[in-house]
Amino acid sequence: MMRQTMKQTKVGHGLGTTITLTAYGEMTAAALDAAFALIAEYEDRLTVNRQVSEVMAINHAAGQHPVAVSHATFQLVQRAVLASRENFGFNALIGPLVKLWAIGFADAHVPADQAIAARQKLIDPMQVQLDAAAQTVFLLQPGMELDLGGIAKGEIADRVADLWRAYGVASGIIDLGGNLVFVGTSPHRLDGQWVIGVQDPQRPRHEEVGRVILPACTAVTSGIYERFLIVDGQQYHHLLDSRTGKPLQTKLSGVTVFAEQSVVAETEAKRLFFAGQPIAGWTKTPGIFGAVFVYQDGHVQADGVNLQQ
Repeated sequence: MMRQTMKQTKVGHGLGTTITLTAYGEMTAAALDAAFALIAEYEDRLTVNRQVSEVMAINHAAGQHPVAVSHATFQLVQRAVLASRENFGFNALIGPLVKLWAIGFADAHVPADQAIAARQKLIDPMQVQLDAAAQTVFLLQPGMELDLGGIAKGEIADRVADLWRAYGVASGIIDLGGNLVFVGTSPHRLDGQWVIGVQDPQRPRHEEVGRVILPACTAVTSGIYERFLIVDGQQYHHLLDSRTGKPLQTKLSGVTVFAEQSVVAETEAKRLFFAGQPIAGWTKTPGIFGAVFVYQDGHVQADGVNLQQ
């Protein structure tokens, strides 16, 4: 049974994608406007698609000197670098290697092994110096690049959720181009839980492999289906393994993680994707609900959540 409540939706562009924000309850118009302003503020600090931002200041100073950044930016950089040092696949320094392959762009190609080896020297997360007292970041080698694209949406989505709670938004959906956060209680079910569709990564958007029903949470997907390069009949996807310098060899097509925090789900989706299968004991991690794995051969596996067809 559906509960009647005021609903407002606002759609805009940011973070390189289409952003759709839907809020239910009082003060929704102000909450939506404030959310887009907050997203723009974070994008200004974190983008690597413009010459001026806090992250680009770090990159421009690579091999030269530390750069002081805002507390919020430092905290996110620190989280990204520490996760990268775990060496499970996520690497916030992988930019030089991504640019070498250029998958998804007109100059995409398969690089020579020597070129890959040279770029791998520039993607070592141990070559980042973090000073928490001074709030500075220093990329020790010239040519290194920090790119928070693999974690920033999660952080921003979590901060928008915080903002909405401050505005008293009773229910809402934050959609940052597929990175989803469900805030509060669902207005569509008496038990307040959300019905969340899991995208089939091998089919057009909004075609699902099934649905899960959960309380307020986030859903983040990592997969190989969005960008790829085909050379001599072989397909190379865009998720590069910094350990080899080449696209990850995997039987997976995509994995969707459900968690309490979106920034956690971002990194955990990559952890599972690079693992290629469920990790024993992973669902016992605090703040984790579970995950759904979709394999290239079409079979689907749920871990920790009940997937309904």
